[in-house]
Amino acid sequence: MNWLIDRFRDHAETVAFVHNGRKVSYGQVCGLVEGFGAELAARKIAAGQKVVVVGDYSPEVFCMLLALAIQKCLVIPLSRQSVVEEDVALQVCGSDWLVSFDEHGQSFEIVSKAIAVQNDLLDGFLTKGHAGLILFSSGSTGAPKAILHDFERVAEKFHKQRSPLVTIPFLMIDHFGGINTILAITSSLGTLVTIDDRSIPMLCSAIETYKVELLPVTPSFLNLLLLLRGHETHDLSSLRRITYGTEVMPQGTLDRLQKAFPGVVLQQTYGLSEVGVLHSQSRPDGSLWLRIGGQGFQTQVRENILWIKSDYRMEGYLNAKSGFDDDGWFNTQDEVIVDGEWFKILGRVTDIINVGGQKVYPVEVENVIMGLDNIEDTAVFGEAHNILGQIVVAKVRLREPEEVDVLKKRIRAACLATLTSYKAPSKVIISTESFNSVRQKKVRK
Repeated sequence: MNWLIDRFRDHAETVAFVHNGRKVSYGQVCGLVEGFGAELAARKIAAGQKVVVVGDYSPEVFCMLLALAIQKCLVIPLSRQSVVEEDVALQVCGSDWLVSFDEHGQSFEIVSKAIAVQNDLLDGFLTKGHAGLILFSSGSTGAPKAILHDFERVAEKFHKQRSPLVTIPFLMIDHFGGINTILAITSSLGTLVTIDDRSIPMLCSAIETYKVELLPVTPSFLNLLLLLRGHETHDLSSLRRITYGTEVMPQGTLDRLQKAFPGVVLQQTYGLSEVGVLHSQSRPDGSLWLRIGGQGFQTQVRENILWIKSDYRMEGYLNAKSGFDDDGWFNTQDEVIVDGEWFKILGRVTDIINVGGQKVYPVEVENVIMGLDNIEDTAVFGEAHNILGQIVVAKVRLREPEEVDVLKKRIRAACLATLTSYKAPSKVIISTESFNSVRQKKVRK
């Protein structure tokens, strides 16, 4: 990590962060990292010890992560809206110290938090003498998995400097995508605009005020942005690129996004906590086809499932069997179709609805429903059925009140007009709740 600090020091006057309006230069970042390093040494926090950092994006939280990495610690970042409870996480990976930041990410306290856990993978990793990074999956298919990475290998991907951009990081700092974004932007000497309140109005206001150029978000968040017309109430003309990933993008949402942001490059991204974030390129025809790979990555398709081999792969799971085969290929569980060098992601195998042996991809049904009048959002999922195995259920949020029987007839008619009959929802539920998780991904249940 020292190469990163050297790069920062050579550009000490460049603005690294704008956090709630407060500007922090790369020179100040170096000072914070050095100061935190001295604090860690005074506390006798040593290489190989496990340190939990509770906080969200701020210059101080980032600098603490760097200071711990330089100290060769095992870093466990957790946000206050983490996908896993702190006590549950620490029973899996253990801990030695807890660094807890306040809600603004500036003040912090360090306390001893000794939780002993015996784990062969961790013990083997410690012999390398490298900084470690432990992240937790969302647990969408079961209990959250503890993912161990070599922190130095994760950072090494960004040794080659890229063009600097002004960016708002969106995925949380305890998510691999969040770590990837913050390393990508700072290693290129760009500027991270961070805000405590990630609501649509506040985010759009920050884009307008600080001339943000890159917006990396989820399809679910973009749907909400379009719904609330943030692009009409704020000047977002500084945006040069919007990247979207972590879940399947409905074609209808992408079409609306292209109309709302005609001069902006819309780029689909693809990555997993287990293998890293691949280089991606969206096909220029406005479709959901993309090309993925890049240096350090290989792809192959087996029985319609995407497998990836990565130089930046995790060390392994602390609490589950490896998803890698004997040759180092990882099963993504994503079903795809292939057109030459282009891929289209259909969805996770675990999300697929099986109606009498026929596959239904939730996003294809959601795409039809989102094209109807009075629909604010929808989530499609499977429900157990004695005869068919599963039936298709559509949960919808409406703009204006509507009788459920009338709504069901409209939805079924639209689906039957464009989809095979077994894909039409058998049940429609009207809901006023949000269908997005704290990570702004669609929750289908």
